[in-house]
Amino acid sequence: MDLNNIQRVYFVGIGGIGMSAIARFFNEKGVHVSGYDRTETGLTRQLTKEGMQIHYTEDVTLIDKDVQLVVYTPAIPSIHEELKWYKANNYEVVKRSDVLQEITREVFAITVGGTHGKTTTSTLIAHILRDSGYGCNAFLGGISANYNQNFWSSDRNVAVIEADEYDRSFLKLHPDIAVLTAMDADHLDIYGTAEEVQDAFVQYSANIKPNGTLVARLGLQRAADLKGDNKLWYHLQDNKADVYAANIKINDGGYRFDVITKDWTLRDIHLPIGGTHNIENTVAAVAVAHLLGIEDDKIKAATADFKGIRRRFEYLIRNDYQVYIDDYAHHPEELRALISSARELFPDKKCTVIFQPHLYTRTRDFADGFAESLSLADEVLLLPIYPARELPIEGVSSEMIAEKITKVPVQVIEKENVQDWIKSHNAPLFITAGAGDIDQFREPVQEILNGERIIKEEN
Repeated sequence: MDLNNIQRVYFVGIGGIGMSAIARFFNEKGVHVSGYDRTETGLTRQLTKEGMQIHYTEDVTLIDKDVQLVVYTPAIPSIHEELKWYKANNYEVVKRSDVLQEITREVFAITVGGTHGKTTTSTLIAHILRDSGYGCNAFLGGISANYNQNFWSSDRNVAVIEADEYDRSFLKLHPDIAVLTAMDADHLDIYGTAEEVQDAFVQYSANIKPNGTLVARLGLQRAADLKGDNKLWYHLQDNKADVYAANIKINDGGYRFDVITKDWTLRDIHLPIGGTHNIENTVAAVAVAHLLGIEDDKIKAATADFKGIRRRFEYLIRNDYQVYIDDYAHHPEELRALISSARELFPDKKCTVIFQPHLYTRTRDFADGFAESLSLADEVLLLPIYPARELPIEGVSSEMIAEKITKVPVQVIEKENVQDWIKSHNAPLFITAGAGDIDQFREPVQEILNGERIIKEEN
């Protein structure tokens, strides 16, 4: 695959967050980019504005037949008509991970892997490098609020890449610095067991280039098996780690804290986004920036200017009357971190969570964990499962989770009834969470809750 000689490229599943980053990479190089996705979204509309041609009907008559390369996401089923046609007609058809492997072959690669935290950590690292003037190319799994992008380029031969464990695609990357945030069981439809998930992350660490560095969270499973010529352990507050946070103070919905190591200390860092888990992500990002030799004052300035990522502990409303947070959380541990952090920041507000489970297999495998995490709220609404790439599994539904939530009020609600429910209930701290299409409620919910705020102010 010679990416320098590509004039036309087609994406099957162009609207995916990882796929769109690579589409933007080609588009910026002047390559003609077109593609298919199942539904139109804000992201695909933005790609169209940037000059890419996208259609939403699975139709071979609509595809570009003059392309040199076809890229697909493993979330696309093998029976997809367009994908089948390209393969049958001997086009060069590759996975997204193959393109990333080729892009990053000749760069100094900083990859961020883990079942949680990788999007925030990779975006913050990339932001620090960009904001400080160091520079980097960035391939991210979320939309940076600072730049409204999930991709940007730089003349510096450095790339920050979110390393996605789904379909084992991250094992094609060979980083110079590899961050590892978590090794919890997930994607068991792919891996089968928690042990297989852990094996994959051990292999991820084994792919670090000679003399490279592993920056890993202290306390990971299989820590003794992790590879890397150099290892740096980080943690939220455990002083047994090589780098950790201390003197944490809540500050206007965010935090102030110090980052401490045996050799250096960075005091009074301001992180303007919520979530104690994001303090830990920041510790990892600061450690990477320090390894690259970025000056302390530039790291602090960049962190203070970090606006977060769309749908990662994202404040849509924050005032005396109402807080509305939207988050991509779709794993029990992510939900636990989300809800517990929101309650810590706003302890006097009743917490209502509306959660959309993502995938039948994940719901089946982690129903107990979802119920335990959601029980941290005061009230829970569950939407029906968002199936994504999966067909229904008999006996698996959102009711599986609801039946296990016994400590707080819970109900399963259809999407068409959500807005009416919000209008008739008081929700001072409101959270929407999930990786499906729950984000379609962002603007309507904002309007409803802002309307309630106006009424309260008038009274």
